[in-house]
Amino acid sequence: MEKNPEKVWDACLNYIKDNITPQNFKTWFLPIRPLKLRDNVLTIQVPSKFFYEWLEEHYLPLIRSAITRELGENAKLVYSIIMENTYGNQNPASINLPSNQRGPVKEQKVNIPAEISAHGVKNPFVIPGLRKVHVDSQLNPNYNFDNYIEGDFNRLARSAGFAVAKKPGGTSFNPLLIYGATGLGKTHLANAIGIEIKENYPDKTVLYVRCDTFAQQFYESTRNNSTNDFVHFYRMIDVLIIDDIHNLAGKIKTQDVFFEIFNHLHQNNKQIILTSDRSPVDLQGIEQRLLSRFKWGLSADLQMPDLESRIAILESKLYKDGIEMPRDVIEYLAYSINTNIRELEGALISLLAQASLNKKQITIDLARQMIDKFVKNITRELSIDYIQKVVCDYFDLPIDVMKSKTRKREVVQARQLSMYFAKMLTKNSLASIGAQCGNKDHATVLHACKTVANLMDTDKKFKGYVEDLKKKLTLNN
Repeated sequence: MEKNPEKVWDACLNYIKDNITPQNFKTWFLPIRPLKLRDNVLTIQVPSKFFYEWLEEHYLPLIRSAITRELGENAKLVYSIIMENTYGNQNPASINLPSNQRGPVKEQKVNIPAEISAHGVKNPFVIPGLRKVHVDSQLNPNYNFDNYIEGDFNRLARSAGFAVAKKPGGTSFNPLLIYGATGLGKTHLANAIGIEIKENYPDKTVLYVRCDTFAQQFYESTRNNSTNDFVHFYRMIDVLIIDDIHNLAGKIKTQDVFFEIFNHLHQNNKQIILTSDRSPVDLQGIEQRLLSRFKWGLSADLQMPDLESRIAILESKLYKDGIEMPRDVIEYLAYSINTNIRELEGALISLLAQASLNKKQITIDLARQMIDKFVKNITRELSIDYIQKVVCDYFDLPIDVMKSKTRKREVVQARQLSMYFAKMLTKNSLASIGAQCGNKDHATVLHACKTVANLMDTDKKFKGYVEDLKKKLTLNN
């Protein structure tokens, strides 16, 4: 009897899940779909060549062990990779690649559209015999991988960036587009990749440039009749990093010249790294042909850092500067500033400046005064993390205990109060509140809020808890 590919792969997933972290399982294995099983050859579908390369490089022994357990020693694995509809094909193509292949996927040969090949006319910007000149990379040495804190909020982007730094232009994530809101570390990561490439490949020409600077250079070249020199210069770059590519919006002529440069670099396996404040599908005012090329590689997002990551970021900065600070003050800053990394570091600098200039000891009270001034003109919403911190401190409970499944009365009450105040003082959905309070569903959050309201009417001591906590939360905000 022929085995069912879905059941075989589900059994493999159960084995794999027990041997890696939940985050890595969710990122790298949940998107996979089993397609067919024939003669002990299991074919699975992965979203891109990037997935294929990553699985083969990082998880091949684990995957091989899983399918061997299910199909025996003669088991084989084949990947079916969906190729994007890049050149206007009606249906996206797919390629099958066997497992156990060493090294990254070899780049596929593609037909160049007529608009790129210029109908076979030799490129006028290529100057025969021109020697490569030294180019200042414009990279910021302070933005490197050593001080780039990794967390769940940036793990995919950081991992992809490090892989690019190992083999620029030689992976399927070209271009690498890093996107996210302001202050989440896009510029830092882009510079870190460039610095790592320079260390690994000293002979490669790496250039970091802001999109506005690129546009201004192009305008100057058109005014000085030196556009050919401008284009040729950028075609010589081995690794081009353009920050804030969303600023190309509306600049049609600049988009045209960047389109030409992009095509030349990509066809010659030169690495392109872009940053944007939004994903490619949300970019407005940029031509579709450019947006299509942005999707050729990998688009990796940077999310808001969680509490642990915010604490790690502060501790890293303090360690680098040789400064010691009480742990409770660090935690207070991390709880209070949850907008972005830039504001978090700005709050730390402001606190250090106040303590130094006024010759005051760094305490929670000084941090509270600074936070009040720092966010005076900002509409600040309490975070669920901070509410949980205040509630747990009030009842002298560790946060991990409050988030656990224990049904002890005092723990349940703390959990319910956290949900109650999160609903009252934040704009988070019930589902989001429940997820951050021990992976509860929205019905549990509603029940918690009703329970708190009922206890306030019937239990004076409990009502006192609520009033005390409300004062602490609203006063500090």
